[in-house]
Amino acid sequence: MPDTLCSIYLTEYVQRVFFMVRSKKALELCMGILLIVGAFLLSREVVQVVSQNRKAAKTIVVDAGHGGDDPGMVTEELKEKDLNLAVAKKLKKYLEDAGYCVEMTRTEDKGLYQEGTRNQKVQDMQNRVAFIGEKTPLLTVSIHQNSYPDPSVKGPQVFYYADSVEGEKLADSIQDQMNERLQIESPRQAKGNTTYYLLKKSPGVLNIVECGFMTNPEEAAYLQQADYQEKVAEAIGEGIRGYLEQKE
Repeated sequence: MPDTLCSIYLTEYVQRVFFMVRSKKALELCMGILLIVGAFLLSREVVQVVSQNRKAAKTIVVDAGHGGDDPGMVTEELKEKDLNLAVAKKLKKYLEDAGYCVEMTRTEDKGLYQEGTRNQKVQDMQNRVAFIGEKTPLLTVSIHQNSYPDPSVKGPQVFYYADSVEGEKLADSIQDQMNERLQIESPRQAKGNTTYYLLKKSPGVLNIVECGFMTNPEEAAYLQQADYQEKVAEAIGEGIRGYLEQKE
C-alpha cells in the first residue's frame, strides 16, 4: 500500500476515533448535566414536601364566628361578629409568636358564603368545615360570645364534642387558663355538646370558646376593651400550648 494512501486511511481512522471519544464525552457530559438538574429539581420537591409537612404539623385554625350578613348576638352597642374577629386576630398573633402557623377562616367582616345563596348560614358552616379539613390542623378553636336572658350570668365557657377525648382535654386546658387569667369569680367547667354543627362535623379536635356574655353589662364593657381582648387571647393561647405540650 502506498505511503500516501496509508496516511489517508490512518488520518481517517484517527478522526473517527477522536469523533467517537468526543461524542462519548459529550454524551457523558450531557448525562451528567441531566443528573444534576434532576437531582436539583428532586431536592426542591423534597424540600417543598418537607416544608409543607412541617407547616401542617404546626398549623392551628382560628375560626372567628359569624361575619358578613350574620352578625351573631347583637346588643345596642355590640355585634358579636366584631368581637369574635378582634379576639381571633389577637389570638393569631399570640400563637404565631409562639411558633405556630395560624390559618384563619376569615380575616375581615365577611361570611363564608356566596352572595345570593338561599341559605347562607348552611353554606357558611359547610365551608368552615371544609376549610378545616383542607388545612388538617393540630386543632381548631372557634371564637364566639355568649348570651343569656338573665343579665347577671357571666364568665367564659368552652365547649367540646362530648365523644371527643382530646377535645375535652383541650377544652379543660383552655377553660382553666381563662378562669385563672381573667380572674373569674364563679369559674365554669368545660362542657360537652353533641348538637353544635362545628363540633359534630369538623374533622380533628375543635373547641368552641365563648369568651364572655354580651348580655352581662360588666362583661360586655370588658369585651370591648383591647387590653381585655388581649388577655382573652393570651388565656386561650396558653390553654392551647398547655394541651399541645402535654400531648408531646
